[in-house]
Amino acid sequence: MKFELTASMMCANYGNLEREVRELEAGGIDSFHIDIMDGRYVPNFAMSLNDMIYIRSATKLPLDVHLMLEHPNNNINLFIDNLREGDTIYIHPEAEYHPSTTLQKIINGGLVPGIAINPGTSVETVFEMLRIVKKVLVMAVNPGNAGQMFMPYVGEKINRLLELKDEMDFEIYWDGACGADKIKTFAPKGIKGFVLGTTLLFGKEKSYGECIREIRELLD
Repeated sequence: MKFELTASMMCANYGNLEREVRELEAGGIDSFHIDIMDGRYVPNFAMSLNDMIYIRSATKLPLDVHLMLEHPNNNINLFIDNLREGDTIYIHPEAEYHPSTTLQKIINGGLVPGIAINPGTSVETVFEMLRIVKKVLVMAVNPGNAGQMFMPYVGEKINRLLELKDEMDFEIYWDGACGADKIKTFAPKGIKGFVLGTTLLFGKEKSYGECIREIRELLD
């Protein structure tokens, strides 16, 4: 079964970021997940615009840029102008007065529009936006920090989204607390991709290639 794996680069070793990108590419990663936080929408600071620009220049693989910012519309062109066709920008609908305006700017910029749904955000509150976006990033933990525990009720939300995805033409991606059990359970149901952090990919004694191969073999 084919499913996408994207590396959460906030978990990477910044002592040699170029080597991290190269080794992840060689190991078979599908894309790079860039978490950008402003310390306001979430209680943490993570990657910066310059980190994104560097990783964009260092790889030909797609970038998935996850904006955990208040009012991303104010600065969305800074991100659009430094990405390539095929890259994705996710916004949090709660962070913007008129999220559909921001999503339209992403579309007009030739990028893939996405929304990220927090554990406490219901499908009903974002229902109309599902007609606009191409990707829905389901947060299995509250955004802002790596290494958190999975919130079980998120599974019910995913089942609801799975019922809608074909009719409304979007794909579902998993972010947070992504262990082998989650991939084995939800990939066969129709989850398109998984963001990999410290649970399965980073900080292991094995190479990235070995980790990624073992993940892909979970459903063989």
